[in-house]
Amino acid sequence: MKSKTILFFTFFLIANIAFAQDNSTVKVHKDARLDELVKKQAEINTNTKKAQARTMQGYRLLIVNTNKREEAMDAKTKIYTYFPELSAYLAYQSPYYKLKAGNFKTRDEAVAYQKSLNTIFPKGVFIINDRIEVKADRSEL
Repeated sequence: MKSKTILFFTFFLIANIAFAQDNSTVKVHKDARLDELVKKQAEINTNTKKAQARTMQGYRLLIVNTNKREEAMDAKTKIYTYFPELSAYLAYQSPYYKLKAGNFKTRDEAVAYQKSLNTIFPKGVFIINDRIEVKADRSEL
């Protein structure tokens, strides 16, 4: 019994010594120029992102909403044929293909194109709210 007690206390003492926390601290010496480089890279990334991906809330025209891919592709071809200045966006949301066209900042701009497109697409063209791409002004770059 005595040997078990001595063995237990010996083990306890060794465990405390082995796992005792050290109050020493670690000092890191870094070059101050690293902070400047990180700030500079963050600024470059922000400017690049702003220049490349400018979006805002606007309007697009919903041209086709169909479950037939061929019909959507034909409509996209017609858009580029009759209105090459418009951008066409084909998206698949199961089970439908949605063809949207244009990047209009105001509803009035969209209405003007809607009237022209209604003659080409007799099923109807609808104005929808959407996130649009805006081209960056050269003065801002």
